[in-house]
Amino acid sequence: MTGISRDLRAALPAMRTSDDDADRLAYSRDLWPRHHLAVRAGRPAPGLPGAIAWPESTDDVARLVRWARDRGASLVPFGAGSGVCAGVLPRGDAIVVDLKRMGRIRRIDPRAPCVEVEAGHMGLPLERSLARGGFTLGHFPSSILCSTVGGWIAARSAGQCSSRYGKIEDMVVALECVTGAGEVVELRRRTSAPDLVPLVVGSEGTLAVVTAATLRLHPAPAARAFGAWSFADTRRAWEAMRAMLQDGLRPAVARVYDPLDARLARHARPARAATDPPRRSGLHAPGLGGAALRVLLRRPGALSALIRSRVAERALGGAMLLVVFEGEDDAAAQRDLLRARGTAERATGTWLGDGPARAWLERRYAVSYRQAPLFADGLFVDTMEVAAPWSRVGEVYEAVRRALGGDALVTAHFSHAYPDGCCIYFSFAGSADAALAADRGWDAACEATYDRAWRLALSAATGAGGVLAHHHGVGRSKAPRLQAELGQGIEVVRALMRAFDPARILNPGNLVPDTPTAPERPAAAPARAPVEIDRVSLLASVDGATELGALERVLGEAGLTLRAGDAGGAASVGDWLAAGAPGARDRWLDPADQIVAGLEATLSGGRRLRLRPAPRRSVGPDLTALLLGARGRYGRIDRAWLRVHRVEGARPTSAPFEHARDPAPNAGEAAILEAIDRAL
Repeated sequence: MTGISRDLRAALPAMRTSDDDADRLAYSRDLWPRHHLAVRAGRPAPGLPGAIAWPESTDDVARLVRWARDRGASLVPFGAGSGVCAGVLPRGDAIVVDLKRMGRIRRIDPRAPCVEVEAGHMGLPLERSLARGGFTLGHFPSSILCSTVGGWIAARSAGQCSSRYGKIEDMVVALECVTGAGEVVELRRRTSAPDLVPLVVGSEGTLAVVTAATLRLHPAPAARAFGAWSFADTRRAWEAMRAMLQDGLRPAVARVYDPLDARLARHARPARAATDPPRRSGLHAPGLGGAALRVLLRRPGALSALIRSRVAERALGGAMLLVVFEGEDDAAAQRDLLRARGTAERATGTWLGDGPARAWLERRYAVSYRQAPLFADGLFVDTMEVAAPWSRVGEVYEAVRRALGGDALVTAHFSHAYPDGCCIYFSFAGSADAALAADRGWDAACEATYDRAWRLALSAATGAGGVLAHHHGVGRSKAPRLQAELGQGIEVVRALMRAFDPARILNPGNLVPDTPTAPERPAAAPARAPVEIDRVSLLASVDGATELGALERVLGEAGLTLRAGDAGGAASVGDWLAAGAPGARDRWLDPADQIVAGLEATLSGGRRLRLRPAPRRSVGPDLTALLLGARGRYGRIDRAWLRVHRVEGARPTSAPFEHARDPAPNAGEAAILEAIDRAL
């Protein structure tokens, strides 16, 4: 028995715990593919946690956190272990806190509608329970079979239907949490006062242990309509998808496959029955075994260059766009599909019928379980999801393909599309660099090649105007690049950790490095006009001092509008946002849209915060929450990237949602806000 396990059992004898070696090994990591390479090389875990605990109630969690704080032990919240960014990598003194025994649905309010559910509830059983009452959460990540509500919130997850229902942060109404001080707090969404929920969503277990969530629901769709088109090249396909979203369509599913990924999708086999023999990964070409793939991928640069050529794109059959629309009846779904068909065909798309989209829906979760054969064959395989405004999507796509192409075979699809931008989801498979393999051995060379591919690809993505992630989180795998993404914002994240968790016992080492970063020398700001318009992304970069009336006049000359409505007396853009954007459309009416895509601010302690424009915040806590609706409490908004709209454009409306928009702060929230005041 480990010493920490003995102390835990003595202090909390009623709580189920284990220090069995098999349990400690099983809870020593998540599904980061880099771990798989280490396991293949004979290193199953870098270290084992001291114990695992299975609390059954929020009170259990609070007692456990207080005990750990007093003893100086660290705690690592654990959902189902399906994360892919090394968010779970406990130290030897850590207690892994498995929340799956907290899986109750506490209530469903059909009037709002919303559900209050505990963090350990698994994804697919939740959706099935909601469906029996005529509802859907609308959240269908590819990991839905092996992920929990708490895990979704921790990583700021996106489901396959995010273009209609939004990401998980667009569904959270309230969170029940236990802070690092052992205090149970309820955090509630609000518009015109400080909102702490966006700080905890995406914090990956470093600010608080989420024990339950209240989530917005939608009526379950009564009908679906399916469609697919082929395009000569990938750009034309994503431009058609962009036009659909910006014209007010909200497909539940919208996906563009580049030519190689489209070829694999067209030839993928139907879903396998439980009695069928196991299959190889979809990346295995007929007749190619592990040895042949290793040879093929040992020097992938020439192969990647060939696949990127126009000739290869035509030979592969071009790119493919598929959509799935959901509606209250068949007529509504078909109307949306008809509009989408007109948009796609004006963009030179060739109608392929409904077959590809129906086939995708049938096997929508299968891809998550096809990696193991490649690792067994001595290769590596991984996925990388980044996001960018529409105006930068092409640069990010080409830059990442070039960066990865020297070390791996790369495919990509574009999903999680929004009016202002999109996620690009790269899949890549590689082998050991031949020179490194001769010098270090196969497994060590695979690890070095994998690390190099990731380093170059992330640098390429951010250098081309993208962001580090869209929905997988940061963990330890992307943390080395977080400084480049957030700049001084990384110290703001550390300040939030001190406010929520003064003893720093919650998942230490995750999200940001333990050691402080060197102070960033702010670069001289380039001269910019008060208003700069990105017509492709429908974004306007606006100086915070710009008067709202002046902004509307500039936008109007371009046929655009902010649609601020009654601004509540705010004179400038900065004041308007600090007041919570009064008069703006209720965010619950169109979960796939947003008001602010990025901002620059000066915080009260003098730090400069720059959050680059992106279709969603995706790297740690959403720091815009410190400025939007906070009425200047934590700083001043200097510039913002705002979503603007065509003057004549239609705006979609989702089902009604009746819930308090601005509840009064409770005592627990007030205490955290004061702690943030001190930490910043």
